[in-house]
Amino acid sequence: MLDPKLLRSDLDAIAARLAIKGYTLDVDRFRAMDAERKTLQADMESLQNERKTGSKQIGALMKAGNKDEAEAQKVRMGEVGEALDKAKARFDELADTLAQWMLEMPNVPHESVPEGKDEADNVELRVVGTAPVMDFEPKDHVTLGEAFGGMDFDRAAAISGSRFAVLSGQVARLHRALAQFMIDTHTGEHGYTEAYVPYLVHGEALQGTGQLPKFEEDLFKAGESHYLIPTAEVPLTNLARDSIVDDLPQQWVAHTPSFRSEAGSYGRDSRGMFRQHQFDKVELVWLTRPEQSWDALESLVGHAEAILSKLGLHYRVVNLCGGDLGFGAAKTYDIEVWLPGQQMFREISSCSNTLDFQARRMQARTRNASGQTEYLHSLNGSGLAVGRCLIAVLENYQQADGTVAVPAVLQPYMGGLSHIG
Repeated sequence: MLDPKLLRSDLDAIAARLAIKGYTLDVDRFRAMDAERKTLQADMESLQNERKTGSKQIGALMKAGNKDEAEAQKVRMGEVGEALDKAKARFDELADTLAQWMLEMPNVPHESVPEGKDEADNVELRVVGTAPVMDFEPKDHVTLGEAFGGMDFDRAAAISGSRFAVLSGQVARLHRALAQFMIDTHTGEHGYTEAYVPYLVHGEALQGTGQLPKFEEDLFKAGESHYLIPTAEVPLTNLARDSIVDDLPQQWVAHTPSFRSEAGSYGRDSRGMFRQHQFDKVELVWLTRPEQSWDALESLVGHAEAILSKLGLHYRVVNLCGGDLGFGAAKTYDIEVWLPGQQMFREISSCSNTLDFQARRMQARTRNASGQTEYLHSLNGSGLAVGRCLIAVLENYQQADGTVAVPAVLQPYMGGLSHIG
């Protein structure tokens, strides 16, 4: 959540920045509630002091034999107690309302985030590589996968419904090879520590990373108190929950399935594997000191880019505009890979700096050079989405004879196969 002190000191400026995200902060209501909170706090302190002083006076009056005055003072202290209880009840009610409001308020966009309404207004930063030249009409991944017999959406639908896939044979092996290649690259070359994390988490963990309470409809609930993870960002970032972490920066990587209801994407990308309820992802998470996080974001996106470069895939990096920026992000770079079957760039990774937004929700702190505790910064990104990377390899490496060439870096994970299909 946002720093309450920052809100109180620069409310109009914060409201203007939040408007870039399409969020309207009711500044008048906030000021009125905050003013009432301050008044109640002052009233409670005054009443507490009066009760403390009055209670001492009762004893002194009784000792001096002034019973009538003592009884009058007791009556007055009863009134003070009632007034204090009433003020405290209202203060607690107000505090709960403000706390809930703060949980639903998005992170403030960084000054380098461009204005805009949606993905059409994102700013292209760089384009890497070129699209493959094909002397035939390229097929999409669905046609390729079904031709191999290794990608079955009908059987998946019979088992689980829409937005699921069954992979088998060489396609399933290629999917696994991609994940192993990503993990090996991030741990061997980029300095990440691999983690195996729970796929079920409590609601408090999701609140810590910002998925709750705002995005509950996008989650799959399991039982009374658990949810399936929408991304490994949730358990990885929560490793710092309720802690003071001095050993920073920390770089974590995990390969997990991710589960999302895709509540807001009805009818969108319904064909194939691009947008599914269950998909694999290699997630990257950084925990840093505040002064390190912007450099860490550049490193993070570079590590995700490295996977695409090693695979020889054509891609671009864009700076998300305010209207396309996620709830918890202060800034996000999207990496979009070229898909010949769609003849367009599509997102394969989002790399975000949340600053101290998640840390405040999780109470994740560190010590600065002076030994004082402060909230750490957290970052996350896909390194990469495995299913979407599978789509990219199938479509970019398809051959005229219907086979798919295996990128050189994946061949050791494929038993030396140079082609599949």
